[in-house]
Amino acid sequence: MKFVDEAIIKVIAGDGGNGCISFRREKFIPFGGPDGGDGGGGGSVWLIADEGLNTLVDFRHQRAFRAQRGQNGMGSQMYGKGGEDTDIRVPVGTVVTNVDTDEVIGDLTVNGQRLLVAEGGRGGLGNIHFKSSVNRAPRKSTPGTPGDMRELKLELKLLADVGLLGFPNAGKSTFIRAVSAATPRVADYPFTTLHPNLGVVRIGTDQSFVVADIPGLIEGAADGAGLGIQFLRHVSRTSLLLHVVDIAPIDGGDAVEQVRAIEQELAKFNPELLERPRWLVMNKADVLDENERHARAKEIVERLEWKDPWFLISAISREGTWDVCQKVQQFFDAARAAARNADEAAADVRMRGEG
Repeated sequence: MKFVDEAIIKVIAGDGGNGCISFRREKFIPFGGPDGGDGGGGGSVWLIADEGLNTLVDFRHQRAFRAQRGQNGMGSQMYGKGGEDTDIRVPVGTVVTNVDTDEVIGDLTVNGQRLLVAEGGRGGLGNIHFKSSVNRAPRKSTPGTPGDMRELKLELKLLADVGLLGFPNAGKSTFIRAVSAATPRVADYPFTTLHPNLGVVRIGTDQSFVVADIPGLIEGAADGAGLGIQFLRHVSRTSLLLHVVDIAPIDGGDAVEQVRAIEQELAKFNPELLERPRWLVMNKADVLDENERHARAKEIVERLEWKDPWFLISAISREGTWDVCQKVQQFFDAARAAARNADEAAADVRMRGEG
């Protein structure tokens, strides 16, 4: 299935049904009085997060979604039937924005989460509501109100724990194939990966994390060069970045300059990304002999003045990849433990305050 991570749709909620003007007509009851019922409410439009979906491609074919109109009120104080809601299923990780106001309406991050995007109109009042001591036969009712109508931008941001960064052909797809069951396309030319791939890395029975293979970035990506800014946003949800770099680029490029170029693109797109934990993974160590690879890695680390963890691996032979995955799992285990301790400490403070 083709990966689509943006779509524009139109949602139209149902109008409310009109109120009814009616009078009771029964034999031997000449002045039955008003009995017009209210109109039914219009149906609303909801978005529902579905973990079974991983693309917005369906919205290429259907762009308009309409909920049902409420039924008009009827005589004998019969209220109109409410219109049925329309549910639209979208992938988990979808951000919803109002196109007209550029306001973010919601962010669907949990499977089954529902978001109201267009509310149905209210039903009109029947003439039974306008009866009074001075107006016993009102010929007045109100129409139903119109339902909301909006144009929405749906933007899918992958929900991954780890994001792989790097220039094209740095070996990101090979790495994710080596550590997970994902099978992204691998070839010896740039931009083989045309859309993000997700893979689940399992360390133990209850230990796993999700890694995203972000398509290769180049200098100017934040301004739209190469595959451009459309994939930089997928990095924003990840907790840890693995910066994959070819330790000996076949084109004679400088690995250090490539790392710095990606850093500049991250800074231009969102400076906060540079504050996120980012580990250096020097790949393709198999192309160099034992002494040369370690000397080259040491040189790169020193020139970058790299303070965070770094690794020397060969994704094609899986050398060193398991060590990276174990360290990543330890990172998340420590983060979860710290979060639990913080929650327990906050709970203790609340209990003492209540006591």
